[in-house]
Amino acid sequence: MIIIPAIDLRDGKCVRLAQGNFDLMTVYSDDPAEMAVRWQTKGAERLHVVDLDGSLAGLPKNMSTVKSIIGAVNIPIEIGGGIRDMGTLEGYLSAGAGWVILGTAALRDESFVREACRLYGRHIILGIDAADGMVAVQGWTEKTSISAHELAKRFEDYGLSAIVYTDIKRDGMETGVNIEATGTFARLIKTPVIASGGVSGINDIEKVLMIEKDGVMGIIVGKSLYTGALLLENAVALSKKIYK
Repeated sequence: MIIIPAIDLRDGKCVRLAQGNFDLMTVYSDDPAEMAVRWQTKGAERLHVVDLDGSLAGLPKNMSTVKSIIGAVNIPIEIGGGIRDMGTLEGYLSAGAGWVILGTAALRDESFVREACRLYGRHIILGIDAADGMVAVQGWTEKTSISAHELAKRFEDYGLSAIVYTDIKRDGMETGVNIEATGTFARLIKTPVIASGGVSGINDIEKVLMIEKDGVMGIIVGKSLYTGALLLENAVALSKKIYK
C-alpha cells in the first residue's frame, strides 16, 4: 500500500478544497515545491499533484509550479487537472512526471484516452470522481448520469496503470474514507485502485489496508496531513506492515 500526499495547486499556491468547492478553499503554502520536499522528507514515495485551475480551464495553468515540484524532489509525481490533449500529456511526461491523470477527457474524448494508453499505458492513470456513485467532471462542477463502475469498465482493457477513485462528498472533509464504496468498486474491476477522499487520521489508513486485498494499491491523503490530524511518517510506517 502506497501513502500518497496530495498537493493541490491554485494560482501557484498549495491549497485544499472542501468537497471540491472552490469557494471553500484554504491556502496552506505559497511554496508548493517546499511542501513537496517536506512530504518526501517524511517518507512519501509518490506525490499526487492536481492543477485545480487547469481542471476548470481544460488546459494547464500551473505548469511552472508543477515543474518546480518535479525539480525539487527525487520521488515520482502523478499529475492531473486539464490534461485533455496529447500535447499536454507529453509535455508533463517530458517534464519528468511519472504518471498523468486523465479525468474529464475520459468522457469527452474516449479516442484520446485510448491513444494515450496505447502509447503511454503504464504512465496513465484514470481519475474517477464520484458523488453518490455517479461521475462528476470539469473540476467536479458537472454531475453526470454515468456510474463510476460503468466508466471504469469502459477502460478495463486499456492497460491503465491505476484508477484514482475519489468520493467527492468526503474529499477535504476529514469524515472518513468511504470504505464500503471503495472496496466494492475495486472488487468489480481488474485495474488497481487508488483510494481518495475523507482521510481523517490513522484509523482510516488501517481501514484502507484491510481492503488492499480487493485491489486497492494506495491512498491519497490531503487535508488531514495539513491540519496535523495525520502524521505522514506514522501512516507510511503502518502501510509497511503486512495485513492478511
